[in-house]
Amino acid sequence: MVTAVILIDNDSNRVLSKFYQPAHPDPKNPNAFKHPFQTLKEQRAFEAAIWEKTRRQNGDILLYENQLVLYKQSIDLTFYIVGPAGENELMLQGVLTGFYDAVAMLLRHQVEKRSILENLDLVVLALDETIDNGIVLETDPVAIASRVSRPKPDAGVNLADIQLNEQSIMQAFTTVRDKIGQRILQG
Repeated sequence: MVTAVILIDNDSNRVLSKFYQPAHPDPKNPNAFKHPFQTLKEQRAFEAAIWEKTRRQNGDILLYENQLVLYKQSIDLTFYIVGPAGENELMLQGVLTGFYDAVAMLLRHQVEKRSILENLDLVVLALDETIDNGIVLETDPVAIASRVSRPKPDAGVNLADIQLNEQSIMQAFTTVRDKIGQRILQG
């Protein structure tokens, strides 16, 4: 389960953050899990603390306040995935890498603050395709980007412009017949 996804710039400003609450409490022990970031003040304090811890480090994983924090630094941003301390680190790393690579594909490998803010809709959609309410849905960056990306307006063929008549059909038939004949003669 993912507790939070956070994007922070080099000046410790929040670019994007999404904190997830568990959908259903454990019926056997409803008081077992209390979400650690209930208020905006707690969220901001946690963001400032992890940014301060990671801004000078070159690692990619950190255990802070019983939360597992994985991060990846870009040009002027840091991507964070936060999970409970007992969560599988490799799974969280796969989520972080998949989300980061999907954003890179969507932004044509210009992963910087300006391009993220200009395409915030695509980034948030990519996040929603990756994680839903703390549950990991997809880690394949190509699948995430293909679900989110906008189709190019000139990519489709306008069927109204195609003219079908007897001559064009006969011309297509002749071309196919000639190609098949050449293939048969070649062996």
